[in-house]
Amino acid sequence: MLSITSTELNYLIFRYLNESGFTHSAFTLGCEAGINKSTIDGNLVPPGALVTFVQKGIMYLELEANLSDEDLDADGDFQFLNPLDLITKDVDELQKIVKEKKEKYREKSLKKDNANVEDDGVETVKGKVKQQRGRDKGRMEKEKDIAKGKEKEKPFREMADANIAAEEVKGGVDDKRGDRGVEPMDICPPEEAVTREIAKSDVTVLQGHTSEVFACAWNPTGPLLASGSGDSTARIWTISDKSGSSAQSVPSSVVLRHFKGRINEKSKDVTTLDWNVDGSLLATGSYDGQARIWSREGELISTLNKHKGPIFSLKWNKKGDFLLSGSVDKTAIVWDVKAAECKQQFEFHTAPALDVDWRNNISFATCSTDSMIYVCKVGENRPIKTFAGHQGEVNAIKWDPTSALLASCSDDSTAKIWSMKQDTCLLDLREHSKEIYTVRWSPTGPGSNNPSRQLVLASASFDSTIKIWDIDTGRLLHNLTGHSDPVYSVAFSPNGEYLASGSLDKCMHIWSVKEAKIVKTYTGNGGIFEVCWNAKGDGLAACFANNVVCVIDFRM
Repeated sequence: MLSITSTELNYLIFRYLNESGFTHSAFTLGCEAGINKSTIDGNLVPPGALVTFVQKGIMYLELEANLSDEDLDADGDFQFLNPLDLITKDVDELQKIVKEKKEKYREKSLKKDNANVEDDGVETVKGKVKQQRGRDKGRMEKEKDIAKGKEKEKPFREMADANIAAEEVKGGVDDKRGDRGVEPMDICPPEEAVTREIAKSDVTVLQGHTSEVFACAWNPTGPLLASGSGDSTARIWTISDKSGSSAQSVPSSVVLRHFKGRINEKSKDVTTLDWNVDGSLLATGSYDGQARIWSREGELISTLNKHKGPIFSLKWNKKGDFLLSGSVDKTAIVWDVKAAECKQQFEFHTAPALDVDWRNNISFATCSTDSMIYVCKVGENRPIKTFAGHQGEVNAIKWDPTSALLASCSDDSTAKIWSMKQDTCLLDLREHSKEIYTVRWSPTGPGSNNPSRQLVLASASFDSTIKIWDIDTGRLLHNLTGHSDPVYSVAFSPNGEYLASGSLDKCMHIWSVKEAKIVKTYTGNGGIFEVCWNAKGDGLAACFANNVVCVIDFRM
């Protein structure tokens, strides 16, 4: 009989947590279970392995319960059982349940031919898998997208049949949308939806990464796009101007390797990246806790090593002399870029630091899973301001264009606006029904490049909506409901007229901020983790869970 060891099970859970975005839990499990000491070759384990393993176990129990020696001609209707029965009851109890329900069922329906029994059985097994998968939404979509989009080598012996199951999983992903009902593009009449779909000739798909792409960022001064992936690399792509019919040209890229020798995917994921203000240097943050600085040509200039956990956020100050990083080790570090050393480490949080953002060249804000926000200053040993008010993990923070207001968002389903002039929040924005993953200010209002336009804030949530807020009153201006799964990223165009959004539903929508409607949309083959505009505002990039980056030519 096949078996699985506790070490192998721990590794499968570790991979599931990582692939589903639960990086904090994965880090804790990895430390306590000694995953780094495991002899399992991670390159041989396909994405979605844990889900596949569990699903095949459930399918096996269903088959064993329905097909007994004394009931070989049984009707293959697997809806006689539900998932909770399969987990909590043994095979004998399951067979008894099936037998009793079948006897009642036969009194109300005619018997089917044996051939029909076999066909129906196969279809209902697939339907059961689809139903089971349909219940687990949100971050699980990422893992399913990966399982659908990639094929890898066989895993360790006990899971030699995982490739067969992957095909069944693929079917479940395709069928899953039927359970959810309305597709993202069905929110408007079909003829309007057709005109909104971005033409394939305006999309360039950048292929080269071998794992999901977590982050992307345009160079502020040139036609370069940086991307960071779970394959332990970042890439700098040279994007040509598609003024003609050059959509078919393949952009070149420089590979920035975050490993020496063999890839160790457990610790080298590139989680965040940021260009300096003049576009001459790229900083990358990795799951190994190291920050790295690269030239725009892809040459490694320096490695900054002091964090004791993964880096989740990395930002240059405007002057370009300091780099700021936030880590799972609960600290934020300001790095002296020229000296390639730690300028100051800030140890105020009691849990992982999730995001950081500069207020000016020497002061900045940090947020954490401890629900706290601190404003710190280089040279000061204590925070210069403390913001307490969130009741859950604070996922993101962002200063407005004038650095007067700080926006934050949390797992408590609220976004808040803070001012250095007071300790309590100025505005408490409470219209979302689930966790808010990110917030973005419009590049408008006083102090911005578009001073005549109204300053607004966009918030994106796991409730699948994006909300646009009036900052003067705290009033909800627009509720954008075009997505059907959690929205991970939003970005305003440089002129503030448009908002791009990326979701786990595989769709990138471009909205008119003024009219609060979708003007263009693109559907890929994987969940979207980040979207960003180029400096001119005529191009966007989106990074996907199926290992690609898509560049959109946007000229209205």
